[in-house]
Amino acid sequence: VQLQASGGGLVQPGGSLRLSCAVSGFTLNRPAIGWFRQAPGKEREAVACLSTNNDITYYPDFVKGRFTISRGETRNTIDLQMTNLTPEDTAVYFCATDLGQASSYALCHSRSTTRGQGTQVTVSS
Repeated sequence: VQLQASGGGLVQPGGSLRLSCAVSGFTLNRPAIGWFRQAPGKEREAVACLSTNNDITYYPDFVKGRFTISRGETRNTIDLQMTNLTPEDTAVYFCATDLGQASSYALCHSRSTTRGQGTQVTVSS
């Protein structure tokens, strides 16, 4: 199981960024998959999760209306579209899954996941 995040960078406050997660070693038709982030000195937090068997999504309140998780145009990819970014969104973003978990809600609240390398997102003027 491998997950590789890409698409991070520097963006101004109010700007947008699209991240992509390429997966291998499993198919996107059962396990939930999600995007998480971790800022220096802070706990890891989930920002969006997708149930790949029914496309049900889950978002924590602090990103609702700003972040969207979806299947990518490229096969075996999951994207995260982020809009109206603020400096508080600065963090390393990574994708993660649990092959035994199909629920997007449960994955976003799980501490036991398989994750890949992250990509840095910096929101600054």
